Amino acid sequence: MKPEHQVVEALGLFRIHTHYYASPAPQGTVILVNGSLPTMAAFAQTVRFLQPHFNVVLFDEPYSGESKHYNANQRPITKEQEAGILLELIAHFEADHLLSFSWGGASALLALAQRPPTIRKAVIMAFSPLINSPMRSYLESGINLLLNSERRQLGMLLNDTIGEHLPSLVKRYNFRHIISLDEHEYQQMAFHVSQVLTQDTRCYLTGSANINVPLLFVNGDLDRYTSPTDARHFSRYLADCSYATVRGAGHFLDMESREAWGQTRNAVLGFLAEGQHYSAAGAEHEARQLA
Repeated sequence: MKPEHQVVEALGLFRIHTHYYASPAPQGTVILVNGSLPTMAAFAQTVRFLQPHFNVVLFDEPYSGESKHYNANQRPITKEQEAGILLELIAHFEADHLLSFSWGGASALLALAQRPPTIRKAVIMAFSPLINSPMRSYLESGINLLLNSERRQLGMLLNDTIGEHLPSLVKRYNFRHIISLDEHEYQQMAFHVSQVLTQDTRCYLTGSANINVPLLFVNGDLDRYTSPTDARHFSRYLADCSYATVRGAGHFLDMESREAWGQTRNAVLGFLAEGQHYSAAGAEHEARQLA
């Protein structure tokens, strides 16, 4: 089914291009929050397993994909602004579930901490509150390439690091995508990386204490950059969270293999879809309930 297209005004500053996939039997509406460089297209595999059960909302940030043509993009936007955009989209589409991927987890958690009234559950995929050694090395290697718009080197860096477990066809697509970006997109990512490297990322932990809905964290057991062990640091602050570890998967989870797609689907739908039962074969689950 083709999505409905809509451009939504946000924060009185931005115009956001959205896709809305209607479900034949919706149990609610899920809004998807992408990482720093991907566009809505990166969620194709996720939409495949969500859309039979939920209406699905996708969007591109003001500086990327189908949104960038509507915005001036004269200066980088902050994670706080991205969280504000997300909150307005949640209200506009009356979304009651949220799913984020990678660095989209930062703005997703900032938004959830403001307790949007319609949200009932959220899934945070491939994210952790810690900058471990592999992630720091990746970010430090990338920031000068971003500042100098070293397109080919950036494409190779992504595929050799966080994309190391992707199939070759997806790696080729990623490379073509990275080298085709506009300069303002590289500057936006450099701005974000600089913030991550110079600021205390524990704000994602302490701010999360205000979240009042159940969260599921999904990480791949081969992901050296946002590892399942690092993600479990959220347990110290969240009142209701659980974890799923996808075996044989790296950072990109459901994009990496059919087996990883199936495990990710089962973990996400087992958490979000009420009254439905999905096999958790291959995925390890762990719950944390804090008083």
